[in-house]
Amino acid sequence: MSISATDIALPAVVDVTVTGDALCVGLSDGRTLSVPLTWFPRLLNASTQERGTWRLIGRGTGIHWPLIEEDISIESLIAGRPSTETAKSLDRWLAERRK
Repeated sequence: MSISATDIALPAVVDVTVTGDALCVGLSDGRTLSVPLTWFPRLLNASTQERGTWRLIGRGTGIHWPLIEEDISIESLIAGRPSTETAKSLDRWLAERRK
């Protein structure tokens, strides 16, 4: 018997904490995921205020940081997928921040 990805219900995000080196996400099923902040360069380069300004999107299926234009889905976190932002895009974003 096989199970497709669409048959698996994902938990919702209920809490988010960003430390100096990790993104920690509390889930509705009681788990807490912790991934290296280096997976998400915008969060890594964000200020404490920018990291702390987030909101849940899609009924808890994702997290949005409006001050740094970052979105992360719970699906990506559970699958262990880091940011797919290109180096060129990140460099442009960093250059804009320096202005």
